[in-house]
Amino acid sequence: MGKVTVIGGAGFVGRYLVGRLAEQGHAVRVAVRDPEAASFVKPMGDVGQVQPIQANIRNEASIVRAVAGADCVINLAGIMFPGGSQSFRAVHEVGAATVALAAAGTGAGQLIHVSALGADEESASNYARSKAVGEAAVRAAYPDAAIIRPATIFGPEDKFFNLFARIATLSPVMPLFGGGRNKMQPVYVGDVAQAIATIVRNETPGGIYELGGPQVLSMAALMAMVCEQTGRNRLMLPAPFFAAKIKAFFLQLTPWNILTMDQVELLKTDNVVGGDLPGLGDLGIAPTTLDAVLPIYLYRFRKAGRLPSAEQA
Repeated sequence: MGKVTVIGGAGFVGRYLVGRLAEQGHAVRVAVRDPEAASFVKPMGDVGQVQPIQANIRNEASIVRAVAGADCVINLAGIMFPGGSQSFRAVHEVGAATVALAAAGTGAGQLIHVSALGADEESASNYARSKAVGEAAVRAAYPDAAIIRPATIFGPEDKFFNLFARIATLSPVMPLFGGGRNKMQPVYVGDVAQAIATIVRNETPGGIYELGGPQVLSMAALMAMVCEQTGRNRLMLPAPFFAAKIKAFFLQLTPWNILTMDQVELLKTDNVVGGDLPGLGDLGIAPTTLDAVLPIYLYRFRKAGRLPSAEQA
């Protein structure tokens, strides 16, 4: 088994991936800005098998040190909300290029880069555009890289269902931006982690993978599911995108990162796999349904928690 460096390995996907890599017998370096804060990954493997190390995707020298000697490099670094020096360009474009160049320069035999479904250099969304530019930079530096494009990822630590579940507890209204007609295909974080681990284990040749769940649902249907899982009766109120942008303009000025104007742009486009690129099924993974996972973590937003409630709020 080889050595694997996971850039951003203490984040949402990383905490599911690192354990799987350790189970496969790999020695895993988890490259993060704060190794102390990432110490929770150590018990995911045998003693000394999983090691957090310091690296910053905006610092080329630290990335070169982190990937030196690695057989496989996995880049999970990404942000949904830019702030300070952590801009879309710095992380998704320059950072992606830095990792790819370092992997190529140190002789890593495999590079896996996690992008996003909907990455498009022509997109009106800065997020989607930066993801596409990052992909191009990765392919230029490391042509055999595997590019992973997951749809909206769900799981206990997600920032999608948890956000709207919180809104359902605080507001009598669930906003449906653009009428809630846009389609989404959420994919379970464990399936994304398993897909990456499978590519590492099989030493699968590079290419682009689009990962989506088994259900394609409208935003309105997803909000109804949130209300059901949280036990809340809420008014589904359609809101035009221009109104959503006005609201987002003020919300993005707050420190809570609830909604940005760029996210509103993302919601204008369906977030579903195209079907012409390999996905979970091609990697032998049966996608997990929302119903199998949402109750596990959205129960905490119910008035009675895990207990059955006689009436909804």
